[in-house]
Amino acid sequence: MGSLLGVLGIGFLLGLKHALEPDHIIAVSTIAGKQKSLFHSSFLGVFWGLGHTLTLLGVFLILALTKGSIPQKWGMAFEMGVGVMLIYLGILSFLTLKKNHIKKPTKENKQFFLKSMFIGQIHGLAGSAAMTLLVVSAVDSIRSAVLYIGVFGAGTILGMLLFTFVISLPFVFSGKTQKLDRILTGSAAIISICYGIYYIYLMGYQEGFFI
Repeated sequence: MGSLLGVLGIGFLLGLKHALEPDHIIAVSTIAGKQKSLFHSSFLGVFWGLGHTLTLLGVFLILALTKGSIPQKWGMAFEMGVGVMLIYLGILSFLTLKKNHIKKPTKENKQFFLKSMFIGQIHGLAGSAAMTLLVVSAVDSIRSAVLYIGVFGAGTILGMLLFTFVISLPFVFSGKTQKLDRILTGSAAIISICYGIYYIYLMGYQEGFFI
């Protein structure tokens, strides 16, 4: 029991760290600025974490029950999908610069929450191969593995919640200054597009997906 608790504790800390990986924070940054409420912005991180965790859990259970594994090329293709998504989110943010930044109604807030969950699912799918190998090496039963992923997921949810709260502060306080708001949104879009291109290059050539 003591050993399992230690593994779970490590899993929680790894989840906190995992939430703050560059591709994660860049993706969420592109939509966090569209919320002019700290409460709504922070919960974008919660929904990202939920989507990420549910995907990891779902993929692991499928692989565990079928005794299968994710082919290396598939895993790399999932990672490539993250790069494509970052470019898409960046372009989408640029398109919003042509619109007036006004407070979004509740209906649109719900759409952003679902969008954040979908982004989390894409990231979860990309990391599912590595997570499966990590869980298998850390625990010795499906029950313990599910518990580990759940605790890891709690760490990612907390980490992303804290991050989205912090990253939303400049957007919220710039809400009355349209020029500054546009600069922040544009900067987030440029970073997302550039990192997406770099990520595709990294996966495609350095990791060998295109080779």
